[in-house]
Amino acid sequence: MNNNEKLINAFTTALGIEAENVTDDLTYNAIPQWDSTAHMVLIAEIENVFDVMLDTDDIIDLSSVAQAKIILQKYDVNT
Repeated sequence: MNNNEKLINAFTTALGIEAENVTDDLTYNAIPQWDSTAHMVLIAEIENVFDVMLDTDDIIDLSSVAQAKIILQKYDVNT
């Protein structure tokens, strides 16, 4: 499984949505499943999957799938 697939899987697991709904355009609060509680579950899932510890600023800035990819690059994770 490549990193993009791992990221998609993290979103599907944390948000309980289908993989085809995980696109770069998916943003925080755009769907009912991605609320503040699910956001923290998503952060934990991403940290676990990629073995990283996101900074507070990164947690706040993670507002879309596209932004998650940019943030993960800071941790040497290319998706």
